[in-house]
Amino acid sequence: MARKSLIVHVLAVLLLVIAPAVPARAALPTAAVALGDSFVSGEGAGAYQPVTDVNGTAQGFPGWSAANANAYFCHRSANASIFRADLPGISARINLACSGGRPYDLASASSTRTGGRQVAAQIEQLRAVAQTHDIDLVLLGIGSNNSSFTFGDVAVKCANRFIADAWTGWWEFWAYINGPVPQQPCAADDLATAAQVTAATAETLAAVRELLTVLDQIDPDGQHRVVLQDYTNPLAPDVLQSLVEEDGRQDDRDKFRALGAERYRAGCPIHRASLPAGHVFSAALGTLVGSVYNSLRNDFPQLVHLNVQRAFDGARLCETTTDPAATLATPIRVQDGTSGVFIQDLDGYDKIAIQRFANTCVTSYQTCQESWHPNAAGHGVLATCLTGAAATATRQVACVRRSDGTVTVG
Repeated sequence: MARKSLIVHVLAVLLLVIAPAVPARAALPTAAVALGDSFVSGEGAGAYQPVTDVNGTAQGFPGWSAANANAYFCHRSANASIFRADLPGISARINLACSGGRPYDLASASSTRTGGRQVAAQIEQLRAVAQTHDIDLVLLGIGSNNSSFTFGDVAVKCANRFIADAWTGWWEFWAYINGPVPQQPCAADDLATAAQVTAATAETLAAVRELLTVLDQIDPDGQHRVVLQDYTNPLAPDVLQSLVEEDGRQDDRDKFRALGAERYRAGCPIHRASLPAGHVFSAALGTLVGSVYNSLRNDFPQLVHLNVQRAFDGARLCETTTDPAATLATPIRVQDGTSGVFIQDLDGYDKIAIQRFANTCVTSYQTCQESWHPNAAGHGVLATCLTGAAATATRQVACVRRSDGTVTVG
């Protein structure tokens, strides 16, 4: 019996000697991935890259008259913050975010909902990345668009009210695509009610939880950091003094075309009385994201909350200058049909032309969707914010622009 055991042992040793060595699996290159909506995809920053649609086809610019559902209009920009942040140890930067993205789009194909773009679920796209990369960082911005309200609808609503008020009298018929447009300033509940924010928070929480759960499953080493970024308002609490009145008319009276044209040139066609409501709305978005973080922080220790509510202070549209190019946000700009030409000035146009421009934005939203988003310089600031959030051990960080233009993260 002992002899038999010895033979078996010898044979086992021989097999180990002659068996080919199994090569160790090469380490995957590291990656930072952007997920979410327009404030992450790079909307407003230009240099938009082709986007692979649900059929696996890379969609380049399809022309302005193409359907807004085209994957290209996700507007994934080479100038987005994910590409410009200083992220030591990261080999690849991958942008899977999509302008107009909703919590729904994380786990389900955006193409399966009304108004969605022809792209696959962002989680499925992330799974594909995990096959070829070790995901070390995820930048996530989600919640400003949801089943209750969307940022784009809010912007269009308040801008259209201002333009209608500036160019027509209250007694005049104003035929927009969806009927007459109110001319009074926006109130907080016109943008999002408390009940809608509560519903949006629950919707966002469920989607982010699912994403984080999947990420834990597909990242074998478990070494990843997820930066949950909130939103910043592109507009100041009030316009600078030179934009308050024109030709003796302010925006609290009927018809003020010269003032309307002046504010449009500066990028902020909106009633002054609407601005507080806008800041209530942006603060609510910050609260929404903060609530999601607080609900998940104990279950997912790799989650970080990046507060960028004050990242554009002093450099928002119409805050210190009438030149939109000198700010960190894109002005509202429309086209006359799908012409590809952005109208820079409304001075001299009659109300019929103004109506036509506004309707173009409604029927072909891709012609105006860059409006009121971070521009290339703004995404540069957000990149600084991301750099700080990725590097610090702190799990709640605020990114603030100081009066001298410096940006601090802490």
